[in-house]
Formats: sequence, structure tokens, C-alpha cells
Amino acid sequence: MNIIQHQMHGNHCFGCSPDNPHGHHIQSDWDGELATCDFQPQPWHCAGSPHYVYGGLIASVIDCHSICTAIAEAYQREGRAIGSGDNILYVTGRLDIRYVSAAPIQGPLRLEATVTEAGERKSLVSCQLKVGEQICAEAELVAVRVPPSWGDA
Repeated sequence: MNIIQHQMHGNHCFGCSPDNPHGHHIQSDWDGELATCDFQPQPWHCAGSPHYVYGGLIASVIDCHSICTAIAEAYQREGRAIGSGDNILYVTGRLDIRYVSAAPIQGPLRLEATVTEAGERKSLVSCQLKVGEQICAEAELVAVRVPPSWGDA
């Protein structure tokens, strides 16, 4: 596995940092074209119904997984290993989510993301969230590149 978050330096993100003790700790596996992530929601991640995942959590994991996908693709485009040299960092410029069907809380949530357009400063990422074969959400995210100093503590 090629877990993007394990190769990033100085990542403090709530959604994806392995070093944030309060975060989701998502793990995005990059194969060079597609990033995948399996996330197991907990009972406290429920919506109004205890049987389904809260939409805000869905947005959060899509956001982080999509940003990490943009980061991995940018390293690849520059011919660098993830985490090598100066950090490549992106932030969310826009996140459009279409909730297709309720996501069962028993999960796991499967995220699949690809970069559909890549530029020097912005990338467009397409992401799908499924439980089993059921599509629960589809999203497009505009990732905006920021300087390496943006992530300084």
C-alpha cells in the first residue's frame, strides 16, 4: 500500500493526519491514478437516525481524501516521491457534493478519487463514496495549491 498521509510532513489535519489524536485518521492509498480509502464510521458518527452516517462526516472524509489525492498526483506530475523535498500542499477551493443515498452506519465507507484536471495552481478531483456497491455520495473538489510555508506550525 502507498498511504499518502504516512508520507506527508507536518500534517496536522483533523481528517487525515495520523498525528492528530482527535482526528479521523483516514488513509488514502495512491496507485498512480486512483486513490482509495476505506473508513469505518463509529456509532457517534450517525445522522438523526442511528442507522445512517451524518452528512457532515461524509463531507469531511471526501474533502480530506480528495485533497490528499490532489497532493499525490502533484508529486507524481513533478516526478517526486510523496513527501520528498518541499511539501506540496493544497486547500479546498470548492467542494460540491451530491448525496445520492443514505450511507449505512455499519459501513465501511469506500472512497475512490481521481484527478480529472491538473494545473500549476489548481486541480479538479472527482470522488465517489460507496458502501458496498451502493453509491452514497458523489463529489467534485477544486484543490488550490498553497506555498509549503502554509503548513508550518
